[in-house]
Amino acid sequence: MDLQTIKERIAIVQSKRDYLLSLLEQPNLGTLRIDVNQALEELDELIDEFRRTVPEAEI
Repeated sequence: MDLQTIKERIAIVQSKRDYLLSLLEQPNLGTLRIDVNQALEELDELIDEFRRTVPEAEI
């Protein structure tokens, strides 16, 4: 897999972050809130790790 493909996939994943944030605004989320929070944390870690690994990559 080349760098451009990885950057495109990371950008797609990053775009899903807004959806997760909108889920947190739902008052009836219940215990799923824990899973959504964990997904956000892991997503942020993935993006940060990519930026540290490929610092010249802009996503």
